[in-house]
Amino acid sequence: MFKERLISGIILVIIAFATLYFGGLPTFLVTAGISLIGVFELLRVIKKEKSLLAIIIYTGSIVYYLLLLLGLGQFIFPMIILVMLALLAAYVFTFPRYEIDSVAISFFGLFYVSIMLSYIYQIRMLENGGYMIVLVFLSAWGNDTLAYCAGRLFGKHKMSPILSPKKTIEGAVGGVVGAGLLGAIYGVIANRFIAVSFNLVIAFAVVCAVGGLISIVGDLAASAIKRNYEIKDYSNLIPGHGGILDRFDSIIITAPVIYYLLTLVMMH
Repeated sequence: MFKERLISGIILVIIAFATLYFGGLPTFLVTAGISLIGVFELLRVIKKEKSLLAIIIYTGSIVYYLLLLLGLGQFIFPMIILVMLALLAAYVFTFPRYEIDSVAISFFGLFYVSIMLSYIYQIRMLENGGYMIVLVFLSAWGNDTLAYCAGRLFGKHKMSPILSPKKTIEGAVGGVVGAGLLGAIYGVIANRFIAVSFNLVIAFAVVCAVGGLISIVGDLAASAIKRNYEIKDYSNLIPGHGGILDRFDSIIITAPVIYYLLTLVMMH
């Protein structure tokens, strides 16, 4: 099991590195593909992955990414409204085939997976995006790893006893502080390669610390959904790691937060 998890983890890192290194269309295609798989996994949880609702969300996700690629951001919100109308039309004209819960979760999937994950591509397309995108993984995966270590060493107070009994407040604090330190160290390294108008060390430390804090919510949210539907993993796509939503649960919610933090920093 460990060997399987290690090998698939290494392959994941290689794919992620290659994708983000090249940027542009490769990053776009991989991010869009991951999003569609994630949407499929979420809809499969509610057993609607092959339904009319699913077709609407798959189509909406593809159109969203195309609008993003073509720089037609002004059409994104109208498109989202059209997706909602299409879902409601499917709901009322096939009644009682679907329950409102399924409609709501399907719409949630467009936002939670496709739109949120798209910020990986959007960060990569920022100025110096190749360096900035590293912050997402440093804060999310760095926080996760360091929180585990801090929890094992100092953990006493449960953070969410019912949802995640092993997570502790001490672990969470250690993860956030650790993510901030990783950001600061990365800022020192990146300072040698890029020239910006702000202090990279401080900015990256703050961005990673906030990202690490937010990633805790993403991790617990994905776990809560699995608890609600009594499943262990979203899929077995990645041996030893589960599915896309299992591996990218913290990335999903961290990426948009880091994108807006970076754009705010760059404005000053």
